[in-house]
Amino acid sequence: MAPPQPLVFTVRRRMPELVSPAGPTPNEIKYLSDIDDQEGLRFQIPVIQFYRRDETNLNGKDPVKVIREALAKALVFYYPMAGRLREGPGRKLMVDCTGEGVVFIEADADVALADFGDALQPPFPCLEELLYDVPGSEGVLHCPLLLIQVTRLSCGGYIFALRLNHTVCDAFGLVQFLNAVAELARGGRSPSVMPVWRRELLDARNLPGATPTFAHHEYDQVPESEGAAVIALDDMAHRSFFFGEGEIAVLRRLLPVRLRRCSTFDVLTACLWRCRTVALRPDPDEEVRVICIVNARSRFNNPPIPRGYYGNAFALPVAMAAAGDLAKKPLGYAVDLVRKAKGEVSEEYMRSVADLMVAKGRPHFAVARTYLVSDLKRAGFGEVDFGWGRPAYGGPAKGGVGAIPGLSSFYIPSKNGTVVPVSLPASAMETFVREVEYMINPHFDQIRSAL
Repeated sequence: MAPPQPLVFTVRRRMPELVSPAGPTPNEIKYLSDIDDQEGLRFQIPVIQFYRRDETNLNGKDPVKVIREALAKALVFYYPMAGRLREGPGRKLMVDCTGEGVVFIEADADVALADFGDALQPPFPCLEELLYDVPGSEGVLHCPLLLIQVTRLSCGGYIFALRLNHTVCDAFGLVQFLNAVAELARGGRSPSVMPVWRRELLDARNLPGATPTFAHHEYDQVPESEGAAVIALDDMAHRSFFFGEGEIAVLRRLLPVRLRRCSTFDVLTACLWRCRTVALRPDPDEEVRVICIVNARSRFNNPPIPRGYYGNAFALPVAMAAAGDLAKKPLGYAVDLVRKAKGEVSEEYMRSVADLMVAKGRPHFAVARTYLVSDLKRAGFGEVDFGWGRPAYGGPAKGGVGAIPGLSSFYIPSKNGTVVPVSLPASAMETFVREVEYMINPHFDQIRSAL
């Protein structure tokens, strides 16, 4: 049977415009926190939401017009989002609250939502048409902090896509902002959760000689060695994998009894880290790493992070192992490492990260022989309702984060399970698929012993 033809369609865009706050806003400087302000967050993150036609809600109204007007109203409350980033002494980032606005693009596409298929998941066809990279808008400094494109579909549905400067907020902060736009689009007069800036709460401690109190190996400067796996950027394969209750149950049966009540995140991360390492074939003695993004909002008590805070508030704890040990030892070995890394995150840990940022010149997290995973199942992208109901899909527009293909994966909620987009060199992807299939096979132990 011939493979299905890729979906191709045409998008007609109007000229990009700047949407400014609908009312007067303060003209001031607001500093980012020392958690926001790290080299590894200086990039644009794309998100996409697919919405069906809904005859019962806002029937006859134009989603482009409704969302554009609601966006302008929301920017009165979230006025820093309409500003521009500047850089001060020590590369310190700050928002110049100029009220210049965010980029907005109106578009139409000659394609229906049904044409994308039942399984809406990255990679999406013609993404560059659904989220147009306006020339000159993609920078971190002196550029719009947010770009939004709303594309009407031929079926009456629409696609809401955006690109965000990650230094300004994380996934939870972005969803808070989107919900504010959505509430105003549905007729609200103000957001139900008012935004809180308070970035100083996550600043380095202003004490003489303050130094990090944790090792923070996630920020080690790890060189690529001769035997390390090198990601071939010109030969990447992109696939999404589904893990339902059955697949997770099979993985749990590979664990010792003491670990079988661990979280889905723990066992899934351990499985993917192991399979990816086997697929990339590093030297058995090479150290490989997995970074687990941990939302740290609930870890703060003195003072607590207030409701409405929309800055970055996550940690990047790392688990490390020799590649050979990870590939040959039971899955419980990797689960223990993941759980130990996540367990380090506390208020003191976050204070220590902020101290490190200032003391070490805001380093980038390690990328050599590293896999980064981010669980977005509770972020709330799938709950954002502009008046046409919840999205058929809401979440990352691409399988990974940052400018380094193959480095990372998101965990995306799906009906009865989790979707995980993965990017790897084509040759490694074949091995990765085989390894995953082995591990979720109920007879994995017998298969492994026969290899």
